[in-house]
Amino acid sequence: RLQLAESGGGSVQAGGSLRLSCAVSGYTNQGYAMAWYRQVPGKEREGVAAIDSDGNTKYDWTVKGRFTISKSANTLYLEINALKPEDTAKYYCAAGITGFMDGTWRQPSAVYYGYWGQGTQVTVSS
Repeated sequence: RLQLAESGGGSVQAGGSLRLSCAVSGYTNQGYAMAWYRQVPGKEREGVAAIDSDGNTKYDWTVKGRFTISKSANTLYLEINALKPEDTAKYYCAAGITGFMDGTWRQPSAVYYGYWGQGTQVTVSS
């Protein structure tokens, strides 16, 4: 079974930067699209960035220009710049995303096989 483990979260001041990593282990399928999601207490988890097997990327409009998703052979990354207090959330990586082209990847139900990491907390202070 595919296993995902996030790291790199922390507490930063507004305007700062963070680089989140997601280590992929277990059965690895190079054909999986992957994505980063975030969730704040009381709200639904939402997708912020996705990448397909060819390296094409998609972003939610609220983070475009500040977030950059990338990947290596066994690691997914999320570079976050110009952090804002509203970026405070727990960030999760996921694999096996559907809906990459039609935008439905942003919904947590798009994580078809249920491959989620445990999350990493990002807290941004003003």
